[in-house]
Parts: sequence; structure tokens; C-alpha cells
Amino acid sequence: MPTEYAGVRIGTEALPPPAELLRAFRDGQHRNKHSVLAAARELVECHERRHQAMEAAHAPEAGNRRVAACSHLLEDIDGHRAELVGQIDSWVAGNVEHRGGASLHTETLGAVIDRLAAKWIAAQHALRKTPQQRTHPVQVDGEAHLQWCRLAELTDGYRDLVTDVTEHRRRLPVW
Repeated sequence: MPTEYAGVRIGTEALPPPAELLRAFRDGQHRNKHSVLAAARELVECHERRHQAMEAAHAPEAGNRRVAACSHLLEDIDGHRAELVGQIDSWVAGNVEHRGGASLHTETLGAVIDRLAAKWIAAQHALRKTPQQRTHPVQVDGEAHLQWCRLAELTDGYRDLVTDVTEHRRRLPVW
């Protein structure tokens, strides 16, 4: 049965709202098992592993072998990210009605969610706490404030995109 979203029927599932997306980023809890939210959570995990690999490669004690291993790991992670972005974009192609005449958005939904996932991890690390290490004290400084403001801006942009798509003012690219 199609889901109602902002008064508009969109395939069999609605585009996930920002609150659900951020909840999936935070703890992986997505009650309805929406395929976009599952892929979004995996994107966060990819960006966390990517961050750790970059730190390992840039560590003062990192030798050539470690840097090469991290480089290969980054290629694997980025390949998996591309697959997840493709899964989200395939979901869009099969579930979102595309209205001719609506403005075309510059990025696919998968690319937008990938950027949000990357910024989520950057914001978490700017607070000196990783998603896995919630016991560390939170330290807010200028960098943390900047990262969280950027995440908020991206989240607002995502909310506007979802609204525009559901109201047929904008359409998502399907590649």
C-alpha cells in the first residue's frame, strides 16, 4: 500500500524525513527497516572506518607499508560507499514519481545522504567522541561548532529537497 507523505503518494515508501535519517546515523535504529535508512547507516559506518584509516595513515609512526595498506582500505571503503549510494539511487528510481517539468536537482539522493553521513562523522569527531565511544566528555570548541552548523545546514537542505520532491517542484536525477 502506498505511503502518504506531505499529502502526496510516492511509490510504496516515503522518502525518510531528516529526523529518521539522523536517528539511523546515530544508533542504527530504524523501526520500519526502510532500505534508504539501512544504506544510510552503512554509509556512516563506512565514513567512520574511512576516518580511522586516514588517521592511521597520517600517524607519525606510520611507515610505507601502513600507508599503502590504508590506501587499499580506503579504495575498498569508497567502493562500498559507491555501492550504497547506488542502492539508494536505485530505490529512488523505483519508488519516487518523477514529474516532467520539475527542476532537476544537481545530486542524486544517494550522494546527498553520503555527504550527510560524512558530515555526521566529522561532527562527532569534532566533539572528541566517536559513535562507538560515547563515554568521553564532550568538548565544544570552534571546530565542533562549525562542523555541527554545517551538519545542520546539510540537514535543512535535505529537508527542503524532500519537501520539493514530494510537492513535485524538484526531481531527483536517476542515473
